[in-house]
Amino acid sequence: MEEKREIGPEDYAEPRCLLCDEPYGAEPAVKAVPQRRIIEKMDEYMARRDYRGAERHLLYWLEEARLGRDGRGELMLRNELAGHYRKTGEKDKAFENAEAAVALLDVLDFHGTVSAGTTYVNAATVYNAFGDNERSLALFMKAREAYEADDRTDQGLLGGLYNNMGLTYAALGRYEEAFAWFDKAMTAMGQVPGGALEQAITCLNIADVLDRMKGMEEAEEEINGWLEQALTLLASGGFPEDGYCAFVLEKCVPTFAYFGWFLAEKQLRERSEAIYRSLRE
Repeated sequence: MEEKREIGPEDYAEPRCLLCDEPYGAEPAVKAVPQRRIIEKMDEYMARRDYRGAERHLLYWLEEARLGRDGRGELMLRNELAGHYRKTGEKDKAFENAEAAVALLDVLDFHGTVSAGTTYVNAATVYNAFGDNERSLALFMKAREAYEADDRTDQGLLGGLYNNMGLTYAALGRYEEAFAWFDKAMTAMGQVPGGALEQAITCLNIADVLDRMKGMEEAEEEINGWLEQALTLLASGGFPEDGYCAFVLEKCVPTFAYFGWFLAEKQLRERSEAIYRSLRE
């Protein structure tokens, strides 16, 4: 005699579809997007400065993450899109993705994690870029709380956070606080292999703030000292000459041009273009 057993859903539920073989009413399995491969491909687009291609790439995988119920993947993609639209100056799209990324922290119960800290930094950087400095500072403070609560937080993340906090305090006219955060950023990035690129950015930020605070005539000697230090760091090597390096060099050019360091401007522009060319070949 056949042993009697309880009747389960497998006895009566129809497959949700012939291809997926999931029964009606069953919770769909998460289909994770390949995050590392997405980022690697994104790097290729940025190396070619193909911003529209990068956008299409991210939007394609965002839809895949949503269809596959991959919340972690969607969080990563929302962060990437927020940063992408910040760089391309598309305010509404940048805000939309930054807000969606922060909202996902509740869905994923990620508050207090390093991932939450990175999401707050990305969103805060978006608001800072478009002049919403009070909102930006509030998110940077949340990021600081998340990062500093975990002893395993990479010093590079802390350095980037402190540099951005310095910029935000400067935008609010709170210059002494800005310099304190820039100092913390220099210290943190000094502990990171290849951190010279980020330190150079901080040096240029300090020069800009000194100009805003004191004016070129009064602060000329200090400003020139920071510009010289930035050049030394950019020439020091110790970091890969990849797409990110080319991007940083390109972003440094206007500051040297503004202060009349035209030879440095020319050299950095040529170096950046040479890296971009090598990546396209």
